[in-house]
Amino acid sequence: MTRLDRLLRPRSIAVVGGGTWCANVVRACAGVGFAGPVWPVHPRRDSIAGVPAHAGPEALPGVPDAVFIGVNRAATIESLRACAALGAGGAVCFASGFAEADTETGDGAALQAALLEAADGMPVLGPNCYGFLNLLDGAALWPDQHGAQRVQTGVALVTQSSNIALNLTHQTRGLPLAYVVTVGNQAQIGLAEVGQGLLEDPRVTALGLHIEGVGDLRAFEAMAARAHDLGKPIVALKMGRSAQARAATQSHTAALAGSDAGGRALLRRLGIAQVASLSDLLETLMLLHAAGPLPGNRIAALSCSGGEASLVADQAEGLDLVFPALGPDQAGALRAALGPRVALANPLDYHTYIWGDPERLAACFAAMMRGALDMGLVILDFPRADRCDGSEWHLVIAAAEAAQGASGKPMAIVSSIPETLPEEVSRAVCARGLVPLHGLSEALVALDRAAWLGRYRDRPAPVLIPGAPRAPVLIDEAEAKARLAEHGLPVPRGARADTPQAAARVAEDLGVPVAVKRLGLAHKTGQGAVTLGVQGAAAVAAAAASMPGPVLVEEMVPDAVAELLVGVVRDPAHGFVLTLGAGGTQAELRSDRLSMLLPVTQAEVRDGLAGLRMAPVLRGYRGAPGVDAGAIALAVMAVQAFVIAQAGRLEEVEINPLICNAGGVCAADALLRMGGEND
Repeated sequence: MTRLDRLLRPRSIAVVGGGTWCANVVRACAGVGFAGPVWPVHPRRDSIAGVPAHAGPEALPGVPDAVFIGVNRAATIESLRACAALGAGGAVCFASGFAEADTETGDGAALQAALLEAADGMPVLGPNCYGFLNLLDGAALWPDQHGAQRVQTGVALVTQSSNIALNLTHQTRGLPLAYVVTVGNQAQIGLAEVGQGLLEDPRVTALGLHIEGVGDLRAFEAMAARAHDLGKPIVALKMGRSAQARAATQSHTAALAGSDAGGRALLRRLGIAQVASLSDLLETLMLLHAAGPLPGNRIAALSCSGGEASLVADQAEGLDLVFPALGPDQAGALRAALGPRVALANPLDYHTYIWGDPERLAACFAAMMRGALDMGLVILDFPRADRCDGSEWHLVIAAAEAAQGASGKPMAIVSSIPETLPEEVSRAVCARGLVPLHGLSEALVALDRAAWLGRYRDRPAPVLIPGAPRAPVLIDEAEAKARLAEHGLPVPRGARADTPQAAARVAEDLGVPVAVKRLGLAHKTGQGAVTLGVQGAAAVAAAAASMPGPVLVEEMVPDAVAELLVGVVRDPAHGFVLTLGAGGTQAELRSDRLSMLLPVTQAEVRDGLAGLRMAPVLRGYRGAPGVDAGAIALAVMAVQAFVIAQAGRLEEVEINPLICNAGGVCAADALLRMGGEND
């Protein structure tokens, strides 16, 4: 039993406030068939929405498990205090104007702190949230209309945006919603704690998250680990790809969204499937509810149209889905079912020769599913029920059901556009044990995500939590390399020189050619602050004289096969984000990189390198020498060791380029920003 059980699965509900929003909560509880008492609370009203009211929380006939507080923000605090004193199980705080709307005077943050003090440990959702719907038990602490219905089992949705939650209740896809929960400001209870509490309900099949800011990283990790243990998948739509989206989250959560790269890396690390739209979220949840994660990504697709077959193939481009070629057994059985005039392929256009013939449809679908496949798709768009007769379309569903029974592999009915698979048909498809999917592009994303979830086996180490450095400053390259070298990073031989004459002497000791670099700049190449391949003492002195201030004189690194970027940035919302990819002066243009959260292992680094577009160059392209991948992994481990040692002070470290060849690696340039540790 969790501390949220009484709140999320209440047997009695109190509603504090007399406005329209509170009356809506009373009506919503009746509308979903809440079996327990609902006690309105108002000091001057005899009833709310036809239900007798009580003058205050202390006048209630019992202790409520859940309380909806729908009064202004100042009155919310005192109402919360009274409910906590009663021993209530938890409360939804509807009012806004707390930390999400803070002003220069800080009154919003102060009110939110007072709210937490008044709760005295009693669970609180919000403030600035709609509350929740429990469609399993029939509890609706929800102040607005909604489109959800009671279910026996289903998926749970948790979002920081009440309006998005409201919109999702009105989906017409037949997706069974077990819970819809909004968390608002997450002043006390975060999205991860709610998510874990919902996962514990055996009637919940999968969890969907709409995330603006992660909040407590350790709680998020715990939620993901518990989902893994329970065998329940999580799908997330994470906001924050654009600067505008990151700014917009402030109006809801007053929390940083963090970097997009950090958010993606966190979800991937924790085995949470990420999607890019609300439609993708709903369809992925539908697939997971009906069929669960897929064991693999090998798909068969069938339609009665060549155009649809081509559309499947085109829209699967860029996704990790495979449409295997037909095997001899499949081809023979299909030929027997379809005759000689149909070209056999996967995706398959079975034409309309067998349309309306249930036996031949079933034989065709069963033949297709004889292959080594993980799922079958039947493309089927229903005609408008108000103008057309769709009875023959139901024969296709029956054939898919028969093929699923014969093969033991899940089958989906997929419409090419969402509106051509009506809700009543979706429910009928589910009742037959098939998966209804709305919209071809959304369906293919759902397949990709379900296949990824089916392959996920990791149990990662906890994310390295970053500190909050005081006043980070740029450390010059010479000092940066010295510090990194102490942790094992290979760097060129070199020395700092404060005068042109000293630079010439360093070059004589090293042997020419050398590189001469101005110290104290973050990006030297674009500012004319680096000269490479300098020959002779006089030339070195001249190069140093052209650069104001001290310089770094280093030996040149020869025989580069590839140049990599290895960078780590402090992301306060997600941890330390490691970026690994193509480096050099054109690193931004090439955009060939991946992001992971520290800590990482050498094996993860090597796997990451293999996934880059430049991987063939690293392996040795067309007879050219390859690089020492083990040396690259060790270099990343050295950078990681430095980050771990300086986690409270580090803002950013970047090696660009890390010059790689068959004999090893060397950090030709290093950028480091650090500050003092905050207490």
